[in-house]
Amino acid sequence: MLNTNLTHILTATQHQKLITENENVMVCCGRMGPMCIPVYGIMELLEKEYPNVKFFDMEFDIPESHVIRNAPECRSFMGIPFTMYYKNGKVVKATSSIQSMSQVRAILDEQFGASTKA
Repeated sequence: MLNTNLTHILTATQHQKLITENENVMVCCGRMGPMCIPVYGIMELLEKEYPNVKFFDMEFDIPESHVIRNAPECRSFMGIPFTMYYKNGKVVKATSSIQSMSQVRAILDEQFGASTKA
């Protein structure tokens, strides 16, 4: 289990349900390592600014994470975390490795609309 304050996705079935039932979803699939922890922290901070987006994490090394690890959008990825952005159940963006606050915010704004932060 990942030690974050995000909601954890534990199964492929749960993953499918969450991306289908929520219009805008960000999922970070990783470990508790130096490239992943900053992304989880960014997500925890941005969760308050983007009430129209649901933020989740998923442990990279569990068998159920094959839904992200084996996604076509991730084929060329070399570093974790794998971060997926879904709109209406479809992947609209995928990134790998560490991301900065400004990079994540730019993707959220582009794909899901600007934050509610003044």
